[in-house]
Amino acid sequence: MDQLGRLKQLLSEISDLHAIAELLQWDQQTMLPSGAAPGRAEQLETLERTIHRRSQSAALGRLLDKIPENTGSPEDQALLRRARRDFRKHAAIPVALAGKIAATSARATAAWLQARETDDFRILAPHLEKLFSLKREYAGCFPEAETPYDALLDLYEEGMTTRELDPLFAELRREQTALVRAWSNSAAPLPALPPGSFPATRQRALSRRVAIALGYDTAHGRLDEVEHPFTITIGSGDVRITTAIKPGQPLSALFSTIHECGHALYEQGINPAFDRTPLADGASLGFHESQSRFYENQLARSKPFWEYFYPALQRSFPAVRSLALEDFMRIINNVEPSLIRTEADEATYNLHILLRYELERGILDQTVRVADLPELWREKMREYLGVIPETDRDGVLQDIHWPGGDFGYFPTYALGNLIAGELREKMLRELPDVEAAIRNGDFQLLREYLRREIHRFGAQFTPRELHLRLFGTEKISAQPYLRYLRGKFSHAS
Repeated sequence: MDQLGRLKQLLSEISDLHAIAELLQWDQQTMLPSGAAPGRAEQLETLERTIHRRSQSAALGRLLDKIPENTGSPEDQALLRRARRDFRKHAAIPVALAGKIAATSARATAAWLQARETDDFRILAPHLEKLFSLKREYAGCFPEAETPYDALLDLYEEGMTTRELDPLFAELRREQTALVRAWSNSAAPLPALPPGSFPATRQRALSRRVAIALGYDTAHGRLDEVEHPFTITIGSGDVRITTAIKPGQPLSALFSTIHECGHALYEQGINPAFDRTPLADGASLGFHESQSRFYENQLARSKPFWEYFYPALQRSFPAVRSLALEDFMRIINNVEPSLIRTEADEATYNLHILLRYELERGILDQTVRVADLPELWREKMREYLGVIPETDRDGVLQDIHWPGGDFGYFPTYALGNLIAGELREKMLRELPDVEAAIRNGDFQLLREYLRREIHRFGAQFTPRELHLRLFGTEKISAQPYLRYLRGKFSHAS
């Protein structure tokens, strides 16, 4: 076996171990008995230590040193670039630290579930203290990063820094707070979703039907129910999505399913030749969120989408049969500040992200204490959105990302919104018939376009390279997304 072949074999073994870890994490959130949580934390710690040792092994390092950068095809060269980046990151982190982070995250996730159930942040707080401390230690392994947050952000959005993010987010804060105030203060009275029965079985069936219509391959995936929806890839033939069924809220499960379906379609569209390699991934979390946010909002809140699916919704839930489509469209596109990020409308969503970004940066640089998070959360909700959670369950406990140790992740949601805005303008120029196809229930044109432009490449390109390829510039712009919001919601002002 030549050196490149040997490298691919080592990388495929590491990929298999990651897949096993993903399966354990999926099980933890879907069906793990509550009493099994401590044992699962130990299992994940052992597995993460094993993965980390292999990912920074001398044998892997020697191969990466020996193989020239211009070896093989463009895809092979991209694999070498990504493998070298991953190796450098793993080599910088002590194995013991990687194991501690995995174990602490597993325990924090179990504590978060209990804290949400009892609405008691104190249950989670000590776990968060330990996680933030470990992540500060992790960030310290990368002294070249200008801030601790930069070291963590780079895990999810390669090359992005707070120096670049701050002015972009300042623009969103300025523009969107003004727009939301104008729209929410001048909106006409809203029709209400008629009261009625929205059985979980029908919510589940409708969600599944829509996901399949969009192109989700259920022969290589499944749909399950959890507290906080997510998508997880256990291999190219196993991409699983989850949703949260809420009694009396039929649209919550549907939109969360469509969001996760956007992620899954990205994963299922990656070149199969990349399977069991580091290229079997999205270009970045920002690009991944651009797909989920695009499907959930710019597609699934559009009139062409509902001109096709509204009869199916009415058949599933008889209470909706008396509601005109135009009134339904106003309900699902209403601008109204709300407590829950995953339920937020497009105009207010980014403000939820800014809140989380500022708090986690403060904790990482130790200007904010974990114990103060609930009150600071309420203060920032009042400042940005004018609403205040009465419970921590609807406040600081609503997201799983911090218990999971995903500090630096939240900005990718806002970046995803912005990339989706850029993508929408490009797509409408290049696919003038796409809205007519959607109106007729044909999602193949859209799906093939996204697969051709983004999905198939996986992680072959860096996020900057892919952005340049798509839009002619490396720099993400907020203006297309802001134009989209103004065009869509101008009726409210």
